[in-house]
Amino acid sequence: MIFPMNAPLFDLLVLSVTEKEDAYGYQLSQIIKKVSNTKDSTLYPVLKRLQEQGFLTVYDQSYQGRNRRYYRITETGRQHYHMLSEEWSAYSTAIDQIVKTGGMADE
Repeated sequence: MIFPMNAPLFDLLVLSVTEKEDAYGYQLSQIIKKVSNTKDSTLYPVLKRLQEQGFLTVYDQSYQGRNRRYYRITETGRQHYHMLSEEWSAYSTAIDQIVKTGGMADE
């Protein structure tokens, strides 16, 4: 995709995935790559920031002899996710309106 990813959009995507189930870093990066050509290394600072803000917690779990770091949404993260989701809905609706009507529907 050619549209840039910004911090709130990264947050929304990560929290959307973890709101459904706990996820490990590589899993999250592969999901986000469906809509962005960002590098895996871009995701880890986002995860760290969300953890520092109290939106995610982490735990390690063994998988085939190696540890995977899983991310779990917190209650605060769930509240932030719902706020971001509402903002995204309003934003995408406004963008769609402009794209479909050239912004002339309100006149």
